[in-house]
Amino acid sequence: MPYIERSADGKIIGLRTIAGPDSTEKKSLTDEEILDFLKDNMDNKFLESLLSHSDAGLIRLLEDLINLLTKKNIILFTELPEKAQEKIIEREQIREKMSSQNIIVEEII
Repeated sequence: MPYIERSADGKIIGLRTIAGPDSTEKKSLTDEEILDFLKDNMDNKFLESLLSHSDAGLIRLLEDLINLLTKKNIILFTELPEKAQEKIIEREQIREKMSSQNIIVEEII
């Protein structure tokens, strides 16, 4: 969630990744006020980058959800489409390799 920088009249004038003297308020990127600010002030490349960053978090969330459901025997891993199984296994292997090399996996994937 970004930190919000506001003008004297309360309008959003900037979004920051870290808090600062003029940006202590946090809001979700899906907040209507933030979406309006982005629409009015950002180009499509920035918005696509923002969406890609959001997608990476969603992918990790889905992987964790699938792992939880399979551990609880609610679904079988083999019930997933073959392509999904391949992608999940591929990502797990990459994460294992990265963690064996002391790379901070949570920050990258």
